[in-house]
Amino acid sequence: MSCGEGNQSSAWPKHGCFNLGDVVTNSVKVLTDDEKLRLEEQNKRMVTDFQAKKLEQEARKHWDLFYKRNETRFFKDRHWTTREFEELLAGETVGDNSEVTKTMLEIGCGVGNLVFPLIEDGHRDYFIYACDLSPRAVEMVKQHNLYDETYMKAFPCDITTDDVFGTIPEGSLDIATLIFVLSAIHPDKFRTVVGNIFRLMKPGGMVLFRDYGRYDMAQLRFKPGHKIAENFYMRQDGTRSYYFAEDEVGDLFRGEGFEVMVNSYIHRRTVNPKEGIDVPRIFVQSKFRKPCG
Repeated sequence: MSCGEGNQSSAWPKHGCFNLGDVVTNSVKVLTDDEKLRLEEQNKRMVTDFQAKKLEQEARKHWDLFYKRNETRFFKDRHWTTREFEELLAGETVGDNSEVTKTMLEIGCGVGNLVFPLIEDGHRDYFIYACDLSPRAVEMVKQHNLYDETYMKAFPCDITTDDVFGTIPEGSLDIATLIFVLSAIHPDKFRTVVGNIFRLMKPGGMVLFRDYGRYDMAQLRFKPGHKIAENFYMRQDGTRSYYFAEDEVGDLFRGEGFEVMVNSYIHRRTVNPKEGIDVPRIFVQSKFRKPCG
């Protein structure tokens, strides 16, 4: 993982960083007076309704431009996912010890920073679907030397619509990953997204979730003029980011029929003494299961 950022690499030095250890908690961060003031300052100039609607209408365009500018350089490969989510390692065997292929979907696959490390590390127990809002990102996945439609299929998809059901049958997935993706979607569409995922999962299927937590460093750093709605912000490049409370995520998935298996804040502090960097991050990390009954 890159220094300081949950899923980005370009903004921080790549060397000399180390993690002081994760703290897992269900308690929301207690704000200092200075941090409370920063949040109050954000309310002084909000994104206009017109601009907010335009950002929603042009979400695909902004992500396509993002990948046009950054290509495959921006996000680091997520070799850490198998450490955090052991479900990605699980293979099944039948009586004759031949492997049973599981089916997984990476939602918001970008340029393949989760799926290709999974394949490189030898975990080929899945047929992998990978979808993204950006057609440009999907094309980059297809150009990767490990892309092979005998064990994976990448396709453009707006997960807030019924698009996905044109490629993946209902009730067919063992695993779905939703990692730093839901935060980029308008909060009004969260329930639709989670409802769509529920329809895709087999009974007993697992959703692996990780995203930005409430009062993360990045949320506190936004200046006036970037706040769209409560805990929802516009970045300089037109992409957006929401910051989740742990109980909010649990209620969202529970409300669409999932069982909550794990749901916590992860507090991570990464430092680089040589460069004077001390970066506290907050994520929400969760596992949800579609009931078997």
